[in-house]
Amino acid sequence: MILTRRKSFRYIHILEFSVYCHLLRMDSRKKIISSPRASRSRRVLAGKRACPSHSSLNCTRKLFRREISAAGNRSFNCNNAQEKFRHFQLQEEFDTYDPKGNWYLQLNFLKKRSKITEIVAAKDVVFALAQSGVCAAFSRETNKKICCLNINPDEVIRSLFYNKNNESLITVSVYAADDFSTLKCRSTPIQYIRRGQPDAGFSLFGSESLKWPGFVEFDDVNGKVLTYSAQDGIYKVFDLKNYTHLYSISDEHVSEIKISPGIMLLIYERCASHVPLKILSIEDGSVLKDFKHLLHRNKKVDFIEQFNEKLLVKQDNENLQILDVRNSQLTEVSRTEFMTPSAFIFLYENQLFLTFRNRSVVVWNFRGELVTFFEDHLLWHPDCNTNNIYITTDQDLIISYCKSLPRDKDDERVGSINISNILTGKCLAKICETDPDVKISPRRRANSSPIMSTIKEALEDVTALFYDEEKNEIYTGNRYGRVHVWSN
Repeated sequence: MILTRRKSFRYIHILEFSVYCHLLRMDSRKKIISSPRASRSRRVLAGKRACPSHSSLNCTRKLFRREISAAGNRSFNCNNAQEKFRHFQLQEEFDTYDPKGNWYLQLNFLKKRSKITEIVAAKDVVFALAQSGVCAAFSRETNKKICCLNINPDEVIRSLFYNKNNESLITVSVYAADDFSTLKCRSTPIQYIRRGQPDAGFSLFGSESLKWPGFVEFDDVNGKVLTYSAQDGIYKVFDLKNYTHLYSISDEHVSEIKISPGIMLLIYERCASHVPLKILSIEDGSVLKDFKHLLHRNKKVDFIEQFNEKLLVKQDNENLQILDVRNSQLTEVSRTEFMTPSAFIFLYENQLFLTFRNRSVVVWNFRGELVTFFEDHLLWHPDCNTNNIYITTDQDLIISYCKSLPRDKDDERVGSINISNILTGKCLAKICETDPDVKISPRRRANSSPIMSTIKEALEDVTALFYDEEKNEIYTGNRYGRVHVWSN
């Protein structure tokens, strides 16, 4: 299983009522599966500009090259990023745990304090989803809790998706009435949530049976929604703008569908020596290419991924294969150099991808060459859940919750928020407890709620992370159900 993210495409595969979701914002694509199993691996995606030619020798072109070259931009962006994240302080604290506010919830575990699993921010509203299934909305204008998004007493929310096409929040929930086995989707305009009216939304895909192992997947980059009804074995594609049904795919031999910008990859049930594949147009479902990829017999497939024209295939204890589907050119990377990662992040514009393995991150290109190591970027969570990793829209920065060197045993549970340059691997900034500049801001608003946590407690066991690029604020959630706002 794999997770992916792109500039406007986020694809996370998580199996416990899981989410295929962006980060690039990472946030552009989410897949939620009605499955009770635990997740094992993930992946992510993003992009870059080509460097101008350096062959010209005349002064005009030298000046022109110096002023607008990609290298100059990278240097400026690097310095700019360091300034943007300098002197970050703890500004606010929100608490999703509200036993009085959640009095109407019938399920006992919804009333208990639990860790934050997902954070989404849009239009000055911060949404925090707890592992218990309670989702709370907070206003950054008033710094107060607006409402709880659970509108039914037995509702457990499993995922959030912000639909920028109509400025609404889509919640994906399960219910105790059917043993939490069927996904139900609801769309609520942000304007109604800001008024404290979470019940003003409307249900989506009511005609679809999304009982396990069915799923729903939101693809922001293509503006599409993919559903799978296990009851009748039919995949359906909807328009994300108005939720109208576009076309259906009915083929019992399809084992998985992967979405890329403009296309879908249909992976069929494996044969002994090959796997049948089809590439379809995402707009109308027409077949663009139908082919077979040869496999080593009796060896399991670790992953098959499609990224633009590149097909990545890895089998157990075999080399990584990178196939250009346009001309069938094949590139192989030694299995000793490229070991199966737990997750990917693909950078489409840069034609690069990040791999995550044993808490480490490295960057590769599609020629199979190792491009970048990251310094001082040892991830805190070994499973590389992208809910605690954020990649900026320009795909030049990665913000992660990382391990920091403990001074004593008491510091072993305290990590740091690291901001690193993806193209150079350099750590540009860090929010850590040992930095004397990192403290509770003395310039907090008079109407702000009190901050109950210390800096050390706020950086302890961070379970979710989100960066609001417009407001230049980082939101982190921890195992106690609290959300902290960091900015300068």
